[in-house]
Amino acid sequence: MIELTKEDSGLWIVSINRPDKANSLTEAMLTELAEIAEAAQEARVLILTGEGRVFSAGADLEEARAGLATSPVWERLSSAIAALPGLTIAALNGTLAGGANGMALACDLRLAVPAAKFFYPVMKLGFLPQPSDPARLAALVGPARAKLILMGGAKITAPEAFQFGLVDQLVEDGDVVAAARTLATDTLAADPKIAAGIKAMCV
Repeated sequence: MIELTKEDSGLWIVSINRPDKANSLTEAMLTELAEIAEAAQEARVLILTGEGRVFSAGADLEEARAGLATSPVWERLSSAIAALPGLTIAALNGTLAGGANGMALACDLRLAVPAAKFFYPVMKLGFLPQPSDPARLAALVGPARAKLILMGGAKITAPEAFQFGLVDQLVEDGDVVAAARTLATDTLAADPKIAAGIKAMCV
C-alpha cells in the first residue's frame, strides 16, 4: 500500500496507495514510510503523494482505537523526513487530515490541488498532536492560526491554506506530482552538497 519509485536522477517518489480507505494509514504503512524516509539519505529529492482524491485521512480508524493514534511511529516518520538533506515535497493530491499532517509539515514544500481541505481534529478526539507538529505548524502559519486549526477545529480550504502559508503552491490542473517534478529540476541538477548546504542555511 506504499509504493516507492527511485529514478536515476536521485528523485524518489513515495505514494500512499489505499484510495478505497481514503489512504488512511495503518501502523505497518507508517513503519514502511518511516523506513523509506530513514533510508533516503542519498535521495536528492523526495516527493510524497497519494493515489485517488485524498492524500490521507490520517490513522486507520480501527487501528487508531487500538492505540495507533498515540504511537511513536508518527513522530519517527516526521522526524526522519525533517532530517533529510535533500529537498522534500508533499504533493497533496487531495485532503490532508489528522495525523497525516505530520509528514506534510515536515516537508520543505507543500503543493496542493484547489479542492483539498486541511484539518487536524486531534483535540476533539482526545489526544495531543504529535510532539513536533504544533511548532512546525506555527512556524508556517503563526501561533494564532495554529491554534485555530488545532484548538478551534477549523477545516481550512486549499486557497485559505495558501493564504496562510501552509501550502506553497496551488496546482490548478491537479497534477501535483508533475508540479513537484518541475520544482525539483534545479535541485536534481545541482551539486548535492550545495543543495544540502542551502537547505541547512534556510532554517
